[in-house]
Amino acid sequence: MTIRLLATGFTPFPGAQQNPTEHLIRHFETNPPLGGLDVECRFAVLPVDYQQAVPVLEASASGFKPHVAVHFGLAKTASGFRLERLARNGIASSVPDNAGAVPEASPIRRGAADIPSSLPLARIAEALEERGHTVEWSDDAGGYLCNYVFFHSAAGLCRGLPAPMSGFVHVGPADTARDFKKLVEGAEMILEICVSEARDM
Repeated sequence: MTIRLLATGFTPFPGAQQNPTEHLIRHFETNPPLGGLDVECRFAVLPVDYQQAVPVLEASASGFKPHVAVHFGLAKTASGFRLERLARNGIASSVPDNAGAVPEASPIRRGAADIPSSLPLARIAEALEERGHTVEWSDDAGGYLCNYVFFHSAAGLCRGLPAPMSGFVHVGPADTARDFKKLVEGAEMILEICVSEARDM
């Protein structure tokens, strides 16, 4: 069975002139991960824009119907891989997006509950730690675009994205070539574990 995987990152945003997840996705586009596995991959860099992020995500998933969706985003306070356990149903950030928009604090979808990640987080954490990566845990992906995309994906609110496995991973800054190499290594491990888990579902 061929597993279809969608992985995304974000462009830079106010307060972060460089976003390592954009470079990560561009790297994967030219250096496809998961060699030797029976997997088909798509990659997308999402705009930090409340009006455009979901449409770009939907366009990326269109006609693909991924089994797995893994979304990466930058958390400047993260020191490694921060595994997000919960997509919260809310917008709460006062930081403007790249279009200057600051939505009012509100639920993303009225009446909906928070949604847990469906990535195999325990397996991911164990594998990352075995390879010397720092792992952090979080039940709050923030009130900004990271959580906004995470919730839309996990809740099945995106057309063409009914992925049964969906989740979000925050990463810290990758300011050196060594940092970026570790980011690529860890991210590829995450994708490989997700594909393996999806194949067993």
